[in-house]
Amino acid sequence: MNQPSNVDPGEIDKFNRVAGLWWDPAGKMGMLHAINPLRSRFVFDHVDIRGARVVDVGCGGGILTETLARAGARAIGIDQSQFTLDIARQHAANNDLAIEYRLQTVEQLAASEAGQFDAVTCLEMLEHVPDPAAVVDACARLLKPGGHAIFSTINRTAKAWLFAIVGGEYVLRILPRGTHEYARLIRPDELRAWAAASGLAFIRSASLMYNPLTRSFRVAPDREDVNYMASFVRKE
Repeated sequence: MNQPSNVDPGEIDKFNRVAGLWWDPAGKMGMLHAINPLRSRFVFDHVDIRGARVVDVGCGGGILTETLARAGARAIGIDQSQFTLDIARQHAANNDLAIEYRLQTVEQLAASEAGQFDAVTCLEMLEHVPDPAAVVDACARLLKPGGHAIFSTINRTAKAWLFAIVGGEYVLRILPRGTHEYARLIRPDELRAWAAASGLAFIRSASLMYNPLTRSFRVAPDREDVNYMASFVRKE
């Protein structure tokens, strides 16, 4: 089967290798468990989630996807790592959660179900694809008018390189080594420009701030620091 054009096989291999670690809060994916309540709250602040049809793009093992489903969303998760999707399906089944997981790109989904979703979440995924602007555009096409898109990614600054890559992967080891490449990190102005070109209006941003002494995170509203989130709405 041909590889979809906007997928990096090397990135998929990275996530295949850590697929079994997704649901270990004390393991290499522990940071995702730590920040999930903060990120999901950012989503809930913008989306009336109960009964909403939501797709989690780059869902991984389903940490956020399960939170969306538990909150009442009709949740779909899509990813390109088959091993990771197998873990996600098994964990959802073990917890009696009706989540549909698909081995599918967001571009493929947008081609078949444009305008069918109330919300799209795309967290920590844009920096792992060759053409992030195409992902943003596909997310926009999936939304109904008035639907919301929530993105999170890492800023491309010297501070981000020092804190997220050197600090996070090599010093504190709260992420697997090689998770991120500096050249693929995304500045907030780039994300806003791609979103605007795709018919999305910017609402607000916030940053996740890490305290290495307490090993805990907090949300800094209206800030675009190292690891930032941004919300958009599909124009009517």
